[in-house]
Amino acid sequence: MKKNDLIILVALMLLSQFTFAQVTHTTLAIGVTAPDFSLPGIDGKTYTLQSFKDAKVLVVVFICNHCPTSQAYEDRLVKLTSDYAPKGVKVVAINPNNPASLRLDELGYSDLGDSFADMKVRAKDRHFNFPYLYDGATEITSNKYGPVATPHIFIFDKDRKLRYNGRIDDMENPAKTPRSLDARNAIDAVLAGKEVATPVTKTFGCSIKWAEKQDWIQKAAVTWANEPVKLDTIDATGIANLVKNKSDKLRLINLWATWCGPCVAEFPELVTIMHLYRDRGLELVTISADDPSRKDKALSFLNGKQASGPNYIYTGDDKYKMIEAVDPKWDGALPYTMLVDPDGKVVYGKQGIINPEELKKIIWDDPTMGRIYK
Repeated sequence: MKKNDLIILVALMLLSQFTFAQVTHTTLAIGVTAPDFSLPGIDGKTYTLQSFKDAKVLVVVFICNHCPTSQAYEDRLVKLTSDYAPKGVKVVAINPNNPASLRLDELGYSDLGDSFADMKVRAKDRHFNFPYLYDGATEITSNKYGPVATPHIFIFDKDRKLRYNGRIDDMENPAKTPRSLDARNAIDAVLAGKEVATPVTKTFGCSIKWAEKQDWIQKAAVTWANEPVKLDTIDATGIANLVKNKSDKLRLINLWATWCGPCVAEFPELVTIMHLYRDRGLELVTISADDPSRKDKALSFLNGKQASGPNYIYTGDDKYKMIEAVDPKWDGALPYTMLVDPDGKVVYGKQGIINPEELKKIIWDDPTMGRIYK
């Protein structure tokens, strides 16, 4: 049995153990009392419904880190919170997503995942002025409220009866003016003691990552394990052309060798970054500095790591020509990683093991990547 076939077989066996029954998630109906909850906030406190007992209006909004639509509404939620706080309105955000149900390629539109630790980073970066609570571990609260997508907003009156649920407004792109300020209109109506004109609206955004979706992860593993892995030869001229990057992709180049311990240690992180961002135009290119006689060993390593992007092994007899072709500033120690814009501009160069979070942030901040809505 070939190694790839064995990987696929094992993945399928794992997949069979993570088969979840279809679960129906029902959205809370208008007029129903707000379900209680007890959830950890990123500030170290535990929040319940009683934590907001003095609010004339309680706004519960389900958001997350990874979804580009949810990201597009972050500033608007901060503004809504500050605008309505003097009127006795409290806003609380809940992340409903189970991080284990997120495929790597679903995270391609974010520098962060949906873990509790990542929530703290996002809240600090975006200056959240409302409690941000985590429900991803159990999803008990989210199941009670039944959000459809992120973001999904629920507005309750002083008696905690649901008066509105749906979208925040009708314009995803924050650079454009919404035609209907649905959430604000609903809050204004409740504060004025009036009926909400349109109590339910449709929502648009990323689906909730319920725990039963964990089998998606195993399916992705099977797909990636089945992708062909090749190892071509390259000389100094070829490397120089790679660095010039005449493509339309953001190119991540890694110099490595099978005999280099740090290279081997960091390689899985590079493949993870490839799976995160390749659908958005990131290309991972690896160049092995192994002796050409060890090509089979290098290819075996690449196969084991599912490195299905362009892979090369240097065939020149002068390693110093390779070093100069890669980056004259590089002194030759492995591993070496660089990020090159489509115009050939080197935006990152690192000798030694990469910091994955730092590199993801640099990729995310690059003009060719980043948020859909800046």
